Amino acid sequence: MIEMAQIKLTDSEVDAAVRVLRSGSLRQGRECDGFEAEFAAKVGAKHAVTCANGTAALHLAYMAFLEQGDEVLVPSFTFIATGSMVTLCGGKPILCDVDPATFLLDLKDAERKITRKTRAIAPVHLFGNPCDMQAVAEFSRKHNLTIVWDAAQAHGARYHDGDIGGFGDFVCYSFYPSKNMFVGEGGMICTNNDQFDHLLRYLRTHGQTGKYIHTMLGLNYRMTDVEAAIGRQQLQRLDEMLELRSRNARLLTEGLSDLEGIRCQRTTPSGQHAWHQFCVVIDPVIFGCDRDTLAIRLKEKGISTGVHYPRGLHQQPVFKELYGEYRLPSTEHLAEHILAIPVHHGLSEADVLYIIDSIRTRHE
Repeated sequence: MIEMAQIKLTDSEVDAAVRVLRSGSLRQGRECDGFEAEFAAKVGAKHAVTCANGTAALHLAYMAFLEQGDEVLVPSFTFIATGSMVTLCGGKPILCDVDPATFLLDLKDAERKITRKTRAIAPVHLFGNPCDMQAVAEFSRKHNLTIVWDAAQAHGARYHDGDIGGFGDFVCYSFYPSKNMFVGEGGMICTNNDQFDHLLRYLRTHGQTGKYIHTMLGLNYRMTDVEAAIGRQQLQRLDEMLELRSRNARLLTEGLSDLEGIRCQRTTPSGQHAWHQFCVVIDPVIFGCDRDTLAIRLKEKGISTGVHYPRGLHQQPVFKELYGEYRLPSTEHLAEHILAIPVHHGLSEADVLYIIDSIRTRHE
């Protein structure tokens, strides 16, 4: 079976985890310190702060500046944590539509939803596709907004000549098992702001500024040294993994480009996609079958697929109850027609060609 992700540790990663387990130093410590320093250097950020997971990274970022009633512009086509952590911090996610080609936040729709309460914007580098960071930066300056970049799926993505981790107020990563880099559970927040760096470190440890001295409310959002040791090893081979993902994405794009009724995600101009997911949009009338039928046929050929995401955040029951019902056409169209196919670094060229051939012979 060709799976959607390769979740397999190398011998060096297993050895690193075992070394820490045998040391008895399991909580956040020297390995986390080392991971933070190495990750910050890799992405070109001044600071990197480890935490428990990608959701915790977003939660901590919002906790660092958001006040009760503040509004945050959030794309509706994303994982729920991008929006739900705003709500849990007392803010209100203002759910915006996305561009139908790149699947990324539509700044024109976002601008229509600016109010006097708008405090921040949370663009998502969805599936590893970097946002137009210059356009977002100009937008945020115009409206005096803090930027919380959701880079949970975008390890190694680049914009112009820089890694996306070196831009903005907060850049939040996840190391969940399906991601380009994984440690089990884990997260990272990059920032170039010294004040935010200090605050995030206190917030992730119960607001503790000294032993048993708590000067603010916080949470236990620490990463373990076991996870950090795995992360440090994975960071050394990130470029190699990204190169293979890029090769696979290039083969898929070339192999499907002449098929009518199937459209690949468009990479942002001046961006370098990290290919966490390779997603296509199916037009059932032109293609000859719908997304779900294609998924069934690929499964019969031993190929796993996924639907990311089957509904927008504005269609989630919890958000409909909190904020009412409304329409976001591009998000809804994507949710109905999108399909993710394998692109991960564990695929051989033969695997990728088999996937292409299986899609092309869908009617057989």
